[in-house]
Amino acid sequence: MPPKTCALCENAKAILKRPKTGQQICKDCFFHVFETEVHNTITQANLFARGDRVAIGASGGKDSTVLAYVLKTLNERYHYGLHLFLLSIDEGITGYRDDSLETVKRNQQQYDMPLKILSYDELYGWTMDRIVSQIGKKNNCTFCGVFRRQALDRGAAVLNVDHIVTGHNADDIAETVLMNIMRGDIARLGRCTSIVTQGEDTIKRSKPFKYAYEKEIVMYAYFKKLDYFSTECIYSPDAYRGHARTFLKDLEAARPSAIVDIIHSGEAFEIREEIKATQKIQQTCKRCGYMSSNDLCKACTLLEGLERGMASSGITDRARKKLDAEGPLPENLRTIPFYQPPSGNPNPTITIES
Repeated sequence: MPPKTCALCENAKAILKRPKTGQQICKDCFFHVFETEVHNTITQANLFARGDRVAIGASGGKDSTVLAYVLKTLNERYHYGLHLFLLSIDEGITGYRDDSLETVKRNQQQYDMPLKILSYDELYGWTMDRIVSQIGKKNNCTFCGVFRRQALDRGAAVLNVDHIVTGHNADDIAETVLMNIMRGDIARLGRCTSIVTQGEDTIKRSKPFKYAYEKEIVMYAYFKKLDYFSTECIYSPDAYRGHARTFLKDLEAARPSAIVDIIHSGEAFEIREEIKATQKIQQTCKRCGYMSSNDLCKACTLLEGLERGMASSGITDRARKKLDAEGPLPENLRTIPFYQPPSGNPNPTITIES
C-alpha cells in the first residue's frame, strides 16, 4: 500500500496522525497548524499588548520548553513586540528539579532569553525534600502548589513583568475541571477554564496552550528536536490529579474530542448568584501582603504549621483551629517576606542567572 499524502498540502508524504483531529499530515504542515492555532488563541483572547514584559514559567519540561520556543517564534513572525523572560522555581527536589533546571539553563542559551531562578529555600526557608520528610507524600502536592503559585508572582515582581504565561495544556485544564467536579469545588470550577486570571494585587497570568493537546506538544518537541527534561516529579505518583488523568485518558481513547469538549463544558458552567454571595471576598494577607480570602494566606498558614512542627494543621479549616489554639506566632519562627507588586519601572535592577 503506497504511503498517504498529507491531507493539508496534498503534496508531501504524511508521517503523523494528529491526535486532535485524526488528520494524517506531513511534518511541516503539523508545525504550521500547531503554531497557527496557538497564534489564534493568543489573538482571539487579546493576551498581549505591544511592549509587554512576559515571564514564561519554565520548568524544563516539554510544555514550558515548547511554549518558550513557540512564543519566541510567534513573537518574531507576527511582531508581537514582547520582551520575553524565563522564570523558574526551584522547589528543592533532589534528583528532579536540580536536573530539570540544567535544561532550563540550556534553554536560556538556546533561546537567548534572560533567566531568573527563585527557590523555596530562599523564599520560605524550606525545600520540598524537607517538607516531605516531615509530612510524607500524602499532602505534599498541596504545599508545593500553594508555595509555587506565590513564588511565581514574587519572581515575576522581581523581573517587573506585566504578564506570566504557563504551559498548562488542554489535558491539564480538562483534568482540573474533572477534579473540581469530583471534589465539589464550586469556587474553582467557576474559574478553572479561564484563559486569563488576575487578582487586584497579582500579576496577569494566561495559558496560550489552553486548546493544545498534550500529545501534540510532545510530537512538536520530538520533531523539532527540542531540549527538554522528561522525568516526572518523584513526589507526584500519589497525587489526586492522577485519578482524573487516568479517567481522561480512557475518555480520550474512546473519543479524542473529549478533552476539548470537557473544557467547553467547564466554560459553560454558571454559578448561581446565591452561591456567589457565600464565597469569601478577596483581601490581602495581614502577614505577608499576598492575596488571600482570609486574614492569613494559605502559604503563611502552611509555613506556620511547618515552623511549629504541626504541618497538617494548615491544610484544612478544622486543623487550622488547632493551630490558632497555640496562640500568637513566636518571634523566632520564619515568615514570608512582605509581597511587593511590580513597580512599573520598565528598567528595574534585577539579578539574572548567568
